[in-house]
Parts: sequence; C-alpha cells; structure tokens
Amino acid sequence: MPNILVIGPHPDDQELGMGGTIARLASQGHAVTLLDMTDGEPTPFGDPATRARESAAAAKILGVRRIQLGLRNRFVEHSIENRHKVAGVIRATQAQIMFVPYFEDAHPDHLAVTRVAEDARFDAKLTGLDMPGDDGSPPIYPRWLFHYYATHLRITPRPSFLIDITGFETAKREACLAYHSQFVANRKNAPVIDWLDAAGRYFGSRIGTAAAEPFFAREPIGLQSLDGLGL
Repeated sequence: MPNILVIGPHPDDQELGMGGTIARLASQGHAVTLLDMTDGEPTPFGDPATRARESAAAAKILGVRRIQLGLRNRFVEHSIENRHKVAGVIRATQAQIMFVPYFEDAHPDHLAVTRVAEDARFDAKLTGLDMPGDDGSPPIYPRWLFHYYATHLRITPRPSFLIDITGFETAKREACLAYHSQFVANRKNAPVIDWLDAAGRYFGSRIGTAAAEPFFAREPIGLQSLDGLGL
C-alpha cells in the first residue's frame, strides 16, 4: 500500500484542503505523514506552543503521523536548501504519493511551498547525494503528485478528480476545529468551517455522494480498468 506525504505551508492547511481524504486514506491502512513546513505563527490568537498542541490533536483525530520542517512562517523561500530538506523527508518516509497545495494562490508561503515540494520530488531521486534528514533511506521518486485546494484566492476549483469522503466529514470538521485558536477564538475565521461543509456537499453532489474533495493533477492519471470510477 503506497506511503503518502501531505505537505502544508502551515498547520491546518492539510486539514482544510483534504482532511476527509486524509482520514479516509489512513482508515484504508496507508502510512500517511503530514509535513508542516512552518509552525504557522504568529497569528492573532495563537502561539507556537498552542499551535503545536492543536496540530497534534488534529493529527490524532485523522489517525496520521505529523512532523514539522521548521521553516519561518511568512518567510518561506524556494531555495535549494529547502528543496533538499523536503527531499530528505520524502526519502525518510519513502513517499510514493505526494499532495501539495494548488499552485495558484495569493499567499507567498503557499506558492513557495508548492515550488519547493515539486522540485524536492525530483531531488529525492538523485543518486550519490545525501539529503538532510533522510535517515540513510534510498533515493525515491514519488510516482504521483497531486494538488489540493487550500488557496487564499477566491477561485472556483476546476479539479481533475474528486475523492469521495462520505463518512469522514465529521473527522475533517473535528480536525479543523482542533485549531481552536484559528477557527473558534478567532471569530472572523469561524465561517470557514461551514464553508468547508458546504463545499464538501457540493463536490459530493457532482459524483453522486454525500461529500467529496477536489484535486488537480498536472500529469495524466493511469487506469487499468473502469472499476475504480465513481459513477
């Protein structure tokens, strides 16, 4: 069963963009790792210790492992150093599937993280070159890289595919609400949770399910049969 790495600029981006899918993949037995590039702080009602507790609680709800790269929030740069740090995580987790933020965004951190992650996918396969934090694991090239939507732009996603998250809506909602400092204490952000519920129902309606999440693929997706298509 493929190992999966879900990369987020800040704690909560993965939950907001694809929390239901993460919970579903974990329930199916996949080894899912969430990589937070930064600690997400400062924010109006948060601090590093609070955010660490919240992100750990969210990961527990989803049933996944979580690690943090330690880059500085609001100052993420697309650099060779950062690419190699992520490549080390790709090797250490032996990730065969990667999820990264959608590549159109108003937030510079999101844009930089996606560039870093896409290039790190290539760097992780380079032989004869150690990567920081790779724990001696061999080079690997993740077979698939998909984009999830956690964008700060008011765009309407035009996804390549949707994943049915029926039965995992509550896990997604609870994982997002675990970030009390972001979506409860900060009343300005409280409507986000209801928006996520509505979006899940809308995308579910497109494939005849109760809820779904959208994803984009730059590369063609190969099928061996039509059995896996949701109709």
